[in-house]
This record gives sequence, C-alpha cells and structure tokens, in this order.
Amino acid sequence: MGGRQRPGAGAAAPGGTAGPAAASGTAADGSPWTQADASVAVGAGLLDLLTYLLFSGVERHEAPGLTGFVAVVLSALPLLVRRRYPVAVLGAVVALEAVADLAAPPTSHFGAVLAVALFTVAWSCAVPVTVAAGVATTVVTGLAQSHLRLPEWQAAVATPLTVLMVAGAGFAASRWQRQVAANRRLLADRAVADERRRIARELHDIVAHHITSMQLMAGGARANVGNPELVRDALVTLESSGRMALREMRQLLDVLRAGDEPDSAPPTPQPGVDDLDRLVAEACAAGLPTELVVEGRARPLPPTVGLTVFRIVQESLTNARRYAGPARGLVRLVHEPDRVTVEVRDDGGRGRDGSPGRERLAAGSGGGHGGGSGYGLVGMRERVALHGGTLRTGPRPGGGWAVLAELPLSADEVAEAAVERGERVR
Repeated sequence: MGGRQRPGAGAAAPGGTAGPAAASGTAADGSPWTQADASVAVGAGLLDLLTYLLFSGVERHEAPGLTGFVAVVLSALPLLVRRRYPVAVLGAVVALEAVADLAAPPTSHFGAVLAVALFTVAWSCAVPVTVAAGVATTVVTGLAQSHLRLPEWQAAVATPLTVLMVAGAGFAASRWQRQVAANRRLLADRAVADERRRIARELHDIVAHHITSMQLMAGGARANVGNPELVRDALVTLESSGRMALREMRQLLDVLRAGDEPDSAPPTPQPGVDDLDRLVAEACAAGLPTELVVEGRARPLPPTVGLTVFRIVQESLTNARRYAGPARGLVRLVHEPDRVTVEVRDDGGRGRDGSPGRERLAAGSGGGHGGGSGYGLVGMRERVALHGGTLRTGPRPGGGWAVLAELPLSADEVAEAAVERGERVR
C-alpha cells in the first residue's frame, strides 16, 4: 500500500539527503531507513508526546492513561519508512493518533507526526492519492478528536484547513524539487553540448591543419621524385605531422574517455604561443613562405589564451595554403600591457586551381576550410568571443587575406600564468 510516486519526486525527501539511497528511504549501509528518517521520527514523536501530556494533564488534572501514552509513542515509529511506504505510513499514523485522541479529552490539536506523514504523501504521491488520503485523514481525525460525535465548528474548520495547508506545502515542495532537477538536467545537457562543440572544433583544427600539411608534403614528394633530398625532407615532415595529429587526437579521445580508466601517463601540455615557430616552419615546408614577428615584451599567457592564439594561427595558415595560391605569409604577435594581438595575413588572392577561393570564402559559402564545413571561421570567432575579444577577417586592399584577433588580458591572468610556469612578472 505504498502509493504511486510522481516522476522525479524522489531526489531528496523532507528532512533527508539527496541521492538514490535517500530517495528510496534506504541508507547507504542497506538499512531500511536513514539517519535523517530517524531524526525526524524522534523529533516529531517527542513533540507530540510533550503536547499530549500537557493537554491531557491540563484537561483532566491528572496523568494521561497508558493507552494514549503508548499510542502516541508508537505513532512516530512508522515515520522511519515514510518514503518507502508513504500511504501505508499515513494510515498507521492516523489510526494510532485516533486511539490517542479517543483516550484523551476532546481537542482540535493536529500532531507533528501526522503532519509529517501527510506531507510525505503529498510530496511523493500522485494527486488523486493525495486527495483521497487528505479526505480520509480529515474525517478520521475529526471524529476521533470529537470522540465520535459531531465536532464543534472550531474543530470542523481547523482540521480541514490544517490538512489543506500541509498537503499544499507537500505539493509545493515536490514541484520546486522537480523544477530544480529539470534545471540541473538542462545545465548538464548544455555543458555536454558545449563540450561536444569544443571537441568538434578541436578535431576540425587538428584534422584540417595536419591533413592539409600531409597532402601538400605528399604532393611535393611526388613532384620531386627525382630529387632524393627533397623527397626525404618532405617525407620526414609528413611523418612528423601525422604523428602530431595522432597525439593531439588521442588527447581529445582521452577527454571523452575520462573516468573510464586511470591515466597511465600525464597528458601532453596543450599547444600555445611557444609553438608558433613550429606552425611557421610547417607552412614554409608546405610551400607558403611565412615569417613570424613578435612585438612587445613577451610574457606568460593563460593556457586558454595561448591555445586560442595557436588555433587562430593554425587555422589561418591552413586556409592560406589552400586558397592563397603562390603567396607569402606573415604571422604577427603583439604583446601589449592589457591585451595580446595576433595577425595572420598573406599577399595571395586566387586558389591553387586559379579560382577565386578567398572571394568564395568571404561570401560565406564555406566559412572555413575549402570543404564548406563552416567550422573554421566559426570556431575562431567562438574562441575569441569566449575571452571577450574581437576578430576581424577579410581581403586586404592590396590583395591577399588578413585575420586579426585581439584578446584582452588582465593583470591577474598574467600573474597566474606566470605562477603556473614558475616565472616572475616584472
């Protein structure tokens, strides 16, 4: 006779703790009730016992009978399992409270044990069950308090109002709890979606950059098959790029598998501004002569900012190799007191096949690498927006393409980054 519970109405019971064990009324050690259940039962039972002794003693000017005393004591015991069998517990409490009321002078007192039992039914059961339980509680309690006679108007009004208030409080608590659970699930789903988008951007950056480099290196090796030295250099770069792509993809897969098994080795640090030389060298080896210029006093950057700068340069150089045609590139990194600025530009204009690839890109047909996935520019804009910065992309007046990103920095962020690297900011 346990009563049907509402969906989602078991995450945390009144006076209990959250979690599956608490929701079912079972303690972590397997006992049928929790410590919170015992505390509520003892507290409500003592309050009812004290009230019963005072009221009956005042009315009779003598000690209450043993029957009523035992009934009040026993009425608190069912509360130990109120979350597992809410309707059955309410029935037992109502019956024992009726015995106690019949053994004492007529009164309109509504006990704490009865209030807890009724609250639990309203909190955990469906509306029809709660209504039926409330009506039965009102009738039985009213008759018992008036000693099976027609109750006075005060009792006839007080008991139904008390039942309505307690049941309403249970409904309100249940609705609030379901809303909290729904919001928690929504936030969790949103966090998962954000993480999936972040991983998708990372995979796009890794695959697009390294696969483009490998494709160009393989094409260069084939075109220079008669020159063993050039072929050897191209194959070495091809091998290095493939190894790096596998390592970075493995890091992302480790993120997806986090919690499945312990890591056997510490993860490789994320790339940052210190790795821009490598990107420039790869671009030069892939046929895009590129220069790296660093202006201002270099200082440690937060890892997320350094990764953003690295991905912007990586994405921009990959686009330049695919769309700029014969061109030269420039990567300019400017350290300013309150920001870091990165600019990637080239002086090319047409794709390797002679088509105006950059014009197609500017028109929005691709928005990223030549396949039209849209992850390239969108990923850069999202990364920059995450740091409250600005990103400008577009054709240059004299020909070519430019990407300019400004990422604001606070003194606290720079100081924290310096502490992480064991350096001192002057």
